[in-house]
Amino acid sequence: MSDLPVDLVLVGASIVDMSGGSRAKYVPAGRLANFRAAGLGASPSWSVFTADGGIAFTPELGVVGDLRIRMDPAAPRVVAPGIGWLPGDLCDQEGRPTTMCARSLLRRTTERARDAGLAATVGAELECTLLDADGGHASGGGWAPYGLSSSLDRAAFLVDLATAAERAGLALEQVHMEYGHDQLEVSLSPADPVRAADDVILGRVVIGRAAARHGLRVSFSPVPFAGEAGNGAHLHLSLRSADGPVLSGGAGHHGLTDVGSAAIAGVLDALPGLLGVYAGSAVSAARLQPGNWAGAALCWGLENREAAVRLVAAGPGSVHGANVELKVVDPSANPYLAVAAFLGSALRGIELGLPLPEEVGVHPSDSDRELVALPAGQAAALDALEDSAVAAELLGAPVVAGVLAVRRHEVAAYADRPLAETAEALRFAWSC
Repeated sequence: MSDLPVDLVLVGASIVDMSGGSRAKYVPAGRLANFRAAGLGASPSWSVFTADGGIAFTPELGVVGDLRIRMDPAAPRVVAPGIGWLPGDLCDQEGRPTTMCARSLLRRTTERARDAGLAATVGAELECTLLDADGGHASGGGWAPYGLSSSLDRAAFLVDLATAAERAGLALEQVHMEYGHDQLEVSLSPADPVRAADDVILGRVVIGRAAARHGLRVSFSPVPFAGEAGNGAHLHLSLRSADGPVLSGGAGHHGLTDVGSAAIAGVLDALPGLLGVYAGSAVSAARLQPGNWAGAALCWGLENREAAVRLVAAGPGSVHGANVELKVVDPSANPYLAVAAFLGSALRGIELGLPLPEEVGVHPSDSDRELVALPAGQAAALDALEDSAVAAELLGAPVVAGVLAVRRHEVAAYADRPLAETAEALRFAWSC
């Protein structure tokens, strides 16, 4: 194809399964046009591959049948020498998205927002841990959280990462070494919801390939090491109507409009039943604890990093204006499902005119109010997901069943194991 870089040899197309894993196939660049039309073959079982490499077969998803990965029509993103990447939709033989296609689900949710007169923008944060070639800590000795020295010690890698991101068309907002030992955070520029979720996967690929060039490996596990800092995958959502932003310029709390208040209320109302989507892995609950800045309290607050929903108000210090950050999301989540659930629950709050609960302006543990607890542990989060009519409404019963299948496989495999053993087993499950 004439629009391809001359040095491109292979092009990969990937989907994300219900366990949050990225699965791909590659075609020679010269045959890309053929496979854009036909798609790449995939078994229905691709949707229920598990984080540890198994398959959580269901009555609907087994060895019989054939699906096609339909590649996005955009030009491939260059992610490695000679290698291009494209996101894909999981379709049937006729080219229709299947009920298990998370990317198509997110596209429909975005269209529903547009039909309601709302334009949605999503920004994502990628937290990960740098490791050595053997899967241990990349650096020894002390660690300075957010330290200038911590970043400068990785200067060559960070420069390579920024260069590779630019070549791949991945827009970065910020890059820094984080609080945890060898922890890196990359903030991506806001985009429309589907592009934002695509960029999460592209970002993991770019980070992983840059790290490999410097003798490093990358873990996107929520908890790479028991007892140490975990990795989040926070999502930021802003909404705009024909009258302007709905999260600023209003008469409500901190400038919220009535629509913006209802959107936040919708996210909070649906969150307990969607926790199994946002943070449903066997190691997620270990991160989702008070004191971890993971949003373990079901509440909202202005710039409250211990609240499940943090309001970032408009002002000189907010480059992209007001938005709400969902802090419970971790890297084990399928980003398309997580964004669809986040946006869908906000739209539901708006449609129902849900009232905004009282703000929590302190550390939730210091609040004099009795806050609703999120489901405690993986099994409880999955039970809440199964019982949630809202989850079925927003995601569809087949997707909910698929998530439950892969995550309950994890419960059976890891519930009785020590966290350290589980963390080691799943350390690279969500790396690209």
